[in-house]
Amino acid sequence: MVLSDRSIKEALSEGRVVIEPLDASDIQPASVDLHLDRKILVFGNHQRPYIDVKESLENLSQLVQIPDNEPFILHPGDFVLGSTVEHIELPEDLVARLEGKSSLGRIGLVIHSTAGFVDPGWKGNLTLELSNLARLPITLYYGMKIGQISFLSLTTPAERLYGSESLGSKYQGQVEPTASRFHRDFGSAGGSAD
Repeated sequence: MVLSDRSIKEALSEGRVVIEPLDASDIQPASVDLHLDRKILVFGNHQRPYIDVKESLENLSQLVQIPDNEPFILHPGDFVLGSTVEHIELPEDLVARLEGKSSLGRIGLVIHSTAGFVDPGWKGNLTLELSNLARLPITLYYGMKIGQISFLSLTTPAERLYGSESLGSKYQGQVEPTASRFHRDFGSAGGSAD
């Protein structure tokens, strides 16, 4: 069941869901608008001949910042990581879905490739997987509305929350765009949670 604006406001006022900062005008009928932070993780496409998922990608990218009132230009076919301005926290009985804004989708901007699911227990800023599918460059501005988050109720509270030691969650507490840590799945029996 998807939470309505009324239920979202109740969850926020009770502290069950945290969205900081939050402007009440960003609460939509069944979601909350999120904004683009100024930090962008840009990949050095010519530093390696390929991406090896077994290796750390920390040295494959560079963190840049979007200046006030100036755009970051996302060129056709480019892929970068961004982040939400908002810090999000979820309780044990809710999951969330991150989706793009339809107006941005209509110009070819995709805000996530696969990471649109937010587990119960999540705490941190969300990393955005920004791609330009258009044939023209797209401007990205610090603070612009970039996506929306909706909340869904679980049948029962989760037993193991994201961030619990037994899951080995890789991104709990992130505050800026975070490169893939998939390489950590190799060498650990059974892998770990995203």
